[in-house]
Amino acid sequence: MRSADDVASKLLGAPFAALDERARKVALHVAERRHIARNLAAEFVPSTRGARAADAVARFGGSWVFIGLFALTMVVWVGLNTWVLARHDKAFDPYPYILLNLFLSMLAAIQAPIILMSQNRQSEKDRVNAGHDYEVNLKSELEIMLLHDKLDLLREGQWRELLALQREQLKLLQDLAGSRLAN
Repeated sequence: MRSADDVASKLLGAPFAALDERARKVALHVAERRHIARNLAAEFVPSTRGARAADAVARFGGSWVFIGLFALTMVVWVGLNTWVLARHDKAFDPYPYILLNLFLSMLAAIQAPIILMSQNRQSEKDRVNAGHDYEVNLKSELEIMLLHDKLDLLREGQWRELLALQREQLKLLQDLAGSRLAN
């Protein structure tokens, strides 16, 4: 088994102590022959009710269902106001629909920070995923380098064996040719 310092100096070209935290972690995993991949989805389960609510609002607010309900609400609002105005000469929110604008502004004012909270959590999740991907990729690269070293050693050993066999065959051919000439 290799030591982490051997892995670091041979494969990463730097002493173990000079590596950053992620590279040290990968060098240790390679040296100890342990896997590094893990399920990050389990680490990012929203723990608070607020986080779960923010994710649900962001999920719903970015869906076609929300857009359809939003458009339907506006059409119903305008249609109802037009119908009431035509029947009673006084609508509860006449054109230019100031009350509707107030409700839409309040919805946007509440929805925007909630969606931003959810996006911030998603950004943090993406940063952790990217870091983990880097570690897995680095470990894969180091393992491939080690496999290349092993294949090179095997190939060198096979070349030595092949050369020894060829020398032996040449010696046998020389002995055979020498014995024929003697006869």
